[in-house]
Amino acid sequence: MTATENNTGKKNSTKPPSGGQLKQLAEELIQEQNTVTLATVSENIPWAASVYYSNIGFSLYFFSDPVSRHIQEALKANQAAGAIFHPASTWREIRGVQTVGVIEPLSPGIEALRALRRYLRKFPFTEDFFGSGQKMDLEGFAKRFKVKFYRFQPTLLYYLDNRIRFSFREKIPL
Repeated sequence: MTATENNTGKKNSTKPPSGGQLKQLAEELIQEQNTVTLATVSENIPWAASVYYSNIGFSLYFFSDPVSRHIQEALKANQAAGAIFHPASTWREIRGVQTVGVIEPLSPGIEALRALRRYLRKFPFTEDFFGSGQKMDLEGFAKRFKVKFYRFQPTLLYYLDNRIRFSFREKIPL
């Protein structure tokens, strides 16, 4: 690889991160951020909705109203896209992930329990929505907010990072 420009605008001759390092950078970014913007389409009309998520690896877990447009369209098309980005003030700070995958309702079980525990750790303010004696489980969320717990399972994921070089974008093996 030839010399690239780092985030200070100066030339450097460092190689871009390896595949394993890029995968780690993508996972760290996903872990650090709180919202994913999900994109769907129906009858050639696109739609985007942002949701809070927790993750286990690249799988994203979130609550949403089952009659919401993004859920209905994702389930009907059996696909959705997602974007997660780190806040940036300059083009040199832009980094994120772009992904395509499947959204599925999560049934009670081991995976749902692990994902819900991560969600509650990541968003402790959710406890404020429940009174004493109310259960903070999938059934409790469903009753309180009329929501279901979903998993966004990526089938394709790209990591973007202008700190590496302008317009750096690399496919991450899943």
